[in-house]
Amino acid sequence: MNLKMVSYILGLLLMFQAVFMAIPAVTALCYGEQELWIFLGIALICLLIGRLMTWRKPKNKTLFAREGFVIVALSWIVLSLIGAMPFFLSREIPNYIDALFESVSGFTTTGASILTEVESLPRSIIMWRSFTHWIGGMGVLVFIMAFLPLSGAQNMHIMKAESPGPSVGKLVPRVKTTALLLYAIYFALTVMQWILLLCGGMSLFDSLNTAFATAGTGGFGIRNDSLNGYSAYVQIVVTVFMLLFSINFNSYYFLLRGKLKEAFTTEVKAFLLIVGTVITIVTINIHAIFGSVGEALRHAAFTIASLISTTGFATVDFNTWPELSRALLVLVMFVGACAGSTGGGIKVSRILILCKSVTKELRNMLHPKQVKRITMDSHAVDHDVVRSVNVYMICYAVIFIGSFLVLSLENNDLVTTFTAVTATLNNIGPGLEMVGPTANYAFFSMPSKFVLIFDMLAGRLELFPMLLIFLPNTWKK
Repeated sequence: MNLKMVSYILGLLLMFQAVFMAIPAVTALCYGEQELWIFLGIALICLLIGRLMTWRKPKNKTLFAREGFVIVALSWIVLSLIGAMPFFLSREIPNYIDALFESVSGFTTTGASILTEVESLPRSIIMWRSFTHWIGGMGVLVFIMAFLPLSGAQNMHIMKAESPGPSVGKLVPRVKTTALLLYAIYFALTVMQWILLLCGGMSLFDSLNTAFATAGTGGFGIRNDSLNGYSAYVQIVVTVFMLLFSINFNSYYFLLRGKLKEAFTTEVKAFLLIVGTVITIVTINIHAIFGSVGEALRHAAFTIASLISTTGFATVDFNTWPELSRALLVLVMFVGACAGSTGGGIKVSRILILCKSVTKELRNMLHPKQVKRITMDSHAVDHDVVRSVNVYMICYAVIFIGSFLVLSLENNDLVTTFTAVTATLNNIGPGLEMVGPTANYAFFSMPSKFVLIFDMLAGRLELFPMLLIFLPNTWKK
C-alpha cells in the first residue's frame, strides 16, 4: 500500500474542498449572512492542511487497484466529514451525526434528509446543501484526475473505483482528457437546464439550486413541498433533465460526433423502454386520482423519472397512489439509471448482463456442448465483467439484508424499513410510508443512521471501495 501517495491525493482533495466552499461563501456574502465566516474558516483550514499534505510529492507515485479503491473510499468519507461542518457550526443541525447524515446524503446524491423544514435555512446553507449534489454527481476524483500528475493506467484505477457501472471505458486514449470531456458535458447540461428554468420564471437562486440537485440526481429540495409549488413548465423541464442525467455520458460524446449507433446502446434503449412502459402503466393506474390524462401523465412521468434516475424530487405524495403504482415505483428504485451517468441503483447494464447470463445458463442446460458468449451491442462481454456483476449482486444482497435486519430492530412497519434501505442503498432519498416524499429520516436512532450512512456511501461507490477498506489485506505493504 502506497500510503504516501494516498495521503498526497487526500491533500489535493482538501484543497479542492476549500475551493468548493467559495460557492456558498459568495452566496452568504450576497445575502449578508454570518455563515460567510464559517465557510471561509473551513476553506482556510482545508487549504492549510491540504498544503501540508502535498508539500512534498511522493517519489513513488505508483498506484494499483487497491490504492484506487482506498483513495476513493477515504476521499468520500473525508469529503462528507468536512461537508457536515457548515450544517453543524451554523447550528442549523446541532447534532453532528445528523449533520453528517445530511452531508453524506448530499455528496452521494441520495437526497434523504433529517430536516423537517428547509425554507427557513440560510440561503448559503441551502446552496451548500444543493451544491454537494453537483460535486458528488460526476465524482470529485474524476475532476481531480484532470490535474493529477499520474500516468493513464494509474488514473484509470481511480476512475474505475469511483465511476458507476460494471465496466469503465475511455472516450479518448488519455484518461485525463476523458475526465475533462465528461465534466464538460456535465457542466453544459447543467447550464442548459439552469437557463431553461430561468426562462420558466424561476428565480436565479431557485433555478441554480434546482439545476445542481437535478444534475447530480440528488433531489434536495429548497422548498418543503419539493417541486410541487412550481409551474407545470418547470416540472416538465426537470423531468426531461432527470432522464438526461440518467443516461451514460459516453452516449452524449458519441452523439456529438454523429455516431448514432454507439450513442444509442442496448442499455440506453432498454432504459428508455422501461421508463416508457412504467409511465404508461402508472398513468392508467392513477388516472382517476387526477381526473385527466394530461395531469396523470405529467405526475407519473415526473415521479418515474425522479425515482429511476434516483433523484428523489416530488410533485405529489406518491405514497398515496394505488398499490400497483407503488409496487412499480419500488421496482424502478432498484433498476436505477444507466452506467456512466450520475444516477444510482443497480444500473440497467447490470440487469441486462444478469438476464443474458440466466438465458445463457438455461441454453447450456439444453445444449451442454454449446459454447456461447454473452454479448452487448455486438461485443463480447468479458468474463471478468460478468464475474464482477455476479459478485456485486451477492454483496448487494448481503448489505441489503443486513441493513434491513438492523433497521427492523426499531419496530417500524415493514414498508418503511424496506424502502428506507432501498432508498439509501440505491441513492434515491424518499421511500414509502414513514420515509415517503412528505416525510424524513429524523426519527431513526443513531445506530440506524450509521447503517444508512454506510448504505449511502456504499451505494454511490458501487459497494467494493467501502467493503475493501475493512479487509486487513488491503492495508498490507
